[in-house]
Amino acid sequence: MLATQDVQPSAGTQLAFEERSEGNSELAEELRQVLHERHLLDLRASRLAARFAATNEYDDHGFASPIDWIRFNCHLTSTAAADLIAVGENIERVPESVQAVSNGEIGFPHLKTMVRTANAVGARFDEASLLEKARENSAGKFYYICDHYRHAADPKGYEAEQTERVENRKLTITTCDDGAVLIKGVFDPEGGAALRTAFEPLARKSGAYDDRSREKRLGDAAVELALHALDSGLIPQQGSQRTHLQVTTSLETLLGLPGAPAADLEFSSVPVSSKTVERLACDASVTRILLDSESTVIDVGRAKRTISGPARKALNVRDKHCVWTGCERPASWTEGHHLVHWIHGGTNRPSNLALLCYRHHWMVHEGNWQIIRDSDGRIVTIPPTVTFGPPLRGPD
Repeated sequence: MLATQDVQPSAGTQLAFEERSEGNSELAEELRQVLHERHLLDLRASRLAARFAATNEYDDHGFASPIDWIRFNCHLTSTAAADLIAVGENIERVPESVQAVSNGEIGFPHLKTMVRTANAVGARFDEASLLEKARENSAGKFYYICDHYRHAADPKGYEAEQTERVENRKLTITTCDDGAVLIKGVFDPEGGAALRTAFEPLARKSGAYDDRSREKRLGDAAVELALHALDSGLIPQQGSQRTHLQVTTSLETLLGLPGAPAADLEFSSVPVSSKTVERLACDASVTRILLDSESTVIDVGRAKRTISGPARKALNVRDKHCVWTGCERPASWTEGHHLVHWIHGGTNRPSNLALLCYRHHWMVHEGNWQIIRDSDGRIVTIPPTVTFGPPLRGPD
């Protein structure tokens, strides 16, 4: 048996650790001092910005407002320019807070929130009580505290602001030349919270090998949420017809034959690939419009699941969630995948079916992964084959 004992660092190691700690402390102090000087410069800039805004200098140079002049000539955003002017114009209302910035007790962001609150609540403003909170909390937390303070002091005014934010809720959808869709939106706190509540669970990493960025995961979550709404009938009906994805394709495209054209997807400005059609046709609520070689409509298939009724219920009970290793997306958020696609003769027998979430279903079809069931009934995933080209020389 080996005896264990405490291992003491050597004198040289201890000295190196102390020197490193001392160096880090000096670095932290230098950073704190530089940022304090920055807050003081912001305070000085706010006074100058307010004085500048009281002149006609911006108008003499052809600018619409002092904010516009500062934005262009001082390389700031409109919000930053407006904040400087607002603080400078109200600096006499918050003398204790200005002194606290000078003393390094709070930062300039605290001061911006203090001025905003003073303007919102008017005569009900109590700087002393809020300054105590500012000293105790970060700038972000202090902003949150001041929102509660404003509601307590002027509930009607706060409600009016909330109403205005709802009225200003907007979403723009722009289609680029290459078919990419740009979505930009502004939402009130309630609407934004609802979106995040829906997106965040779907944007979590799905397994140890999920190397997608957060932005990519959020984008996938938005698409997955929309597809789930379509598939579950959550989209409002138009008359008696439930809303579905509509795909217009040729038989050759559906079969993935060489030389076949791409397919058309409603509300998409560019065609989609045969692999996408294959995935959509695997187990999705789609309306297919089938064309012959001369673009004549030969079939309009009714929108329905290819795996439905008892077969789907049995599949849900057996698999419980996406079968991809490490993914636990529940059955209600999955699609039934044919290991051998029904286009190529695959059946709806349980042994040929598996539940896959949107991301992993995409990886099997468009991403060229393979998914098979081994002799023990376990699911095995196989990554795409990488081809490095022909060998430089033949065998010896």
